[in-house]
Amino acid sequence: MDALFTLFAHPLLTAAGLLGIVALVFYKRTLRLFGFVIVPDDSIGTVTKNFVLFGRHRELPPGRIVALYGEAGLQADTLAPGLHLGLWPWQYEIELVKFTVIPDDAVGIVEACDGLPMPDGRVLARHVDCDHFQDARTFLAAGERGLQMTVVPPGAWRINTLLFTVHLERMTVIEPGKIGIVEARDGKPLAGGRVIGRTVACDSFQDARAFMAGGGERGPQMTVIPQGKYRINPRFFKVVQVPVTDVPDNKVGIVTTREGTSLTTGEIAGPEVPGHNLFQEPHAFVNAGGTKGLQEQVLLAGRYFINPMFATVEIIDMTEVPIASVGVVVAFVGKPGVDVTGEGFRHANMVRRGEKGVWVDVLDPGKYAINTYTHKVRVVPTANVVLNWATGKTEAHRLDANLSTITVRSADGFTFNLDVSQIIHIPRNDAPKVIARFGSMEALVTQVLEPTIGNYFRNAAQNSDVIDFLKKRSERQAEAKAAIAVALKAYDVGAVETLIGDIVPPAELMKTLTDRKLAEQEKVTFTTQMEAQGVRQQLEQATALARTQAQVVDAERKVAIAEFSAQAAVKTADGAARSKKITAEADAEVTRVTGQAEAGRTLAIGEAEAEVIRQKIGSMESGNYAIVQVAQALAGAGVQLVPEVVVGGGQGAGQGGTLVDVLLAGLVKDRLDKPVRPQVEVVEAS
Repeated sequence: MDALFTLFAHPLLTAAGLLGIVALVFYKRTLRLFGFVIVPDDSIGTVTKNFVLFGRHRELPPGRIVALYGEAGLQADTLAPGLHLGLWPWQYEIELVKFTVIPDDAVGIVEACDGLPMPDGRVLARHVDCDHFQDARTFLAAGERGLQMTVVPPGAWRINTLLFTVHLERMTVIEPGKIGIVEARDGKPLAGGRVIGRTVACDSFQDARAFMAGGGERGPQMTVIPQGKYRINPRFFKVVQVPVTDVPDNKVGIVTTREGTSLTTGEIAGPEVPGHNLFQEPHAFVNAGGTKGLQEQVLLAGRYFINPMFATVEIIDMTEVPIASVGVVVAFVGKPGVDVTGEGFRHANMVRRGEKGVWVDVLDPGKYAINTYTHKVRVVPTANVVLNWATGKTEAHRLDANLSTITVRSADGFTFNLDVSQIIHIPRNDAPKVIARFGSMEALVTQVLEPTIGNYFRNAAQNSDVIDFLKKRSERQAEAKAAIAVALKAYDVGAVETLIGDIVPPAELMKTLTDRKLAEQEKVTFTTQMEAQGVRQQLEQATALARTQAQVVDAERKVAIAEFSAQAAVKTADGAARSKKITAEADAEVTRVTGQAEAGRTLAIGEAEAEVIRQKIGSMESGNYAIVQVAQALAGAGVQLVPEVVVGGGQGAGQGGTLVDVLLAGLVKDRLDKPVRPQVEVVEAS
C-alpha cells in the first residue's frame, strides 16, 4: 500500500498509470508490462540494461563490466525496496535479490568482478570506504577487482550481487588453552634475512586496512591471537590454533628464537634483553636488539603465549644438585671474566658468577633453573667416594664402572690379580679446581686415579714375591695409603683410605700354599685333638670325682667326725686317766693302808698256821705231809686222781709212779685239750 501511495503522489502520474495500478490489483504480472517494479522490503533489485537508444554512453569502457553511466550491461545501481517506474521489460531485466545477511558467527568474504586492476604482486584488493560494499559507485571509482581484504560483518546488507560475490565464512574462534598463529597472504615482502612479519596494530588482524597501512608484511606474523572470537578474513590471514606453552613445576623452558639480529662471532646464545615479557612480545624483543637463535634466558614454571613461529621452547628438568654434593658451573656465555685463582693454580681460569668460564662459587644442594645449553653444572660429591678396582663391581655413582681388577707381576715372576678400593674426598671449596683441571669427575678417575693407583700396586708387587706380598698385606695397604695420599694431594683430592681386597695368586702357587696350609692345619688339628684328649681325661676325672663326690664328702665328714671323736676320746681318756690316776693314787693309799693291816693280820694268821703246820710236820715226815696237802687240794678242785694215761719213767720207775707223776700227767692232758689261761695274782708283799 505504501508503494501505491507513492505512485499516486508521483508528478508523472497519468491515466495509463492509473490503469496499470488497477491492473496490478487484478493481475500482478500486468504491472511489469507497463514498466512498474515493486521491490519487497527484504530485497533489492539488480538491473541489467539490454540496450541504449540514444546518448554518448552507449557502450561500456574497455575492460569494465558494470555500468556507471547508463551504459548497456550490468548496472552498478540497484533498486531499493519500493515501487520503481519506467523500467520497461524489453529494456531492463530486473532480478529481485534478498538482502545479503551475515549471521552473528560468520563474516562475509567479498569478491568484486569489476574495478581497477590490482597492482602486481598483490593478492587482495585494498580497502575502499564504500559502506560495506553497499555503494557500488564509490567502490568502482577506486576499488580493485578481485578478492577484497575487507570483510562484511554480521547483519543484513544491500549488496549488488552483480558486482560483488559474498561468501560466508565462520568467525575465527580461539579456544581456551590455545593461541592463534597468523600467516598473512598479502603485504610487504619480508626484508632480507627476515623470517617473520613485524607486529602491526590491526585489532588482532580484524582490520585489514590498518594492517596494510601499517606496513604489514606477508608471511608468518609475530603477533598471536589470544582466546576469543574474531572477524578475520580467512582469505587474507591463515590462522592456526596451537596450544599455549606450559612449563610444568620443576621444569625449565629453553628458548630458541627465529628472529632478531645475528649472534656475535664466538657466542652460542643471545644475552638477556629487557621488555619483551618473556618472549611473548616478539616485536619488543626485536626492537630491544634481541638476537636470533639460542637464548640464555630461561622460562620458569608457568603459562606463556609464545608464538612458535617466532620462538620454540624446549622443556627440560631443573638442574638438581644432590645432598652431599656441590654443583660447579661452567658458563659458555657471559662477559669475559678475570681469573681469581692466582699464580698458584695454572691449569684453568676460574671466574666470578655470571662470567664466562668456571665459576669459583659453587651451587649448594638444591634445584636450579639452569640453561643446560649455555651452562653446564658438574656435580662433585663432597662426601667420601668409594672407587672399586674390581671387575664387575661398581658403586651407585658409576664413576668406577670402567675400572677393573689390577693385574700385577711379582719379583719371583708370578702374575696375580688383586682388588683395590680407594676412598677419596673432595672438599667443597676445592671442587671448582677439580673441574677446572679435569672437566668432570669421570676425567679425574680416568686421567689420575686409575693410572696412579694401578701403577703404584704394579710397582709395589715387583719389589716383593707373592708369598711375602700376601703375608705383609696390611703393611702394603698402609704404605699404599700414604703414597697415594701424597700423589692425590697434588690434584686437590684427599685420599681417605686405601683398601686391598681380594688377592688371587697363581693357581700353581696356590696349590703349594694350600698343601702347606693343609699340613699346618692337620698339625694344628692333631695338636688340638691331643689337647682335646687331655681335656677329655680331665673331664672324665672330673666326672668320676663328681660321681664320688657324695662319698668323698661322706668320708671326709666321717674323718672329721672320727678326728673329733678321737680328740674327744683323747680328752675323755685323758680325763679318765687323770681320774683313774687320782683314784688309783687314792686306792693305792687305801690298799697300802689296808695291805699293811691285812699283812699284819695275815702275818699273825700265818704265824699261827705256820705254827700249826710245824706241829703237823712234826707229827709226820715233811714229804708225806706235802703229799697229803696236795691231794686234799686236788680233791677239793675236782681233779681226777686216777689218771687215764700212766706215764712211766723217772725216778722210781718200775714201781708204778708217784702221785706227783699222776698229777703232772693230768695237767699235760688238760693243756692239750684247751689252752690254759694263767692267772697271775700279784700280791704285793708287805
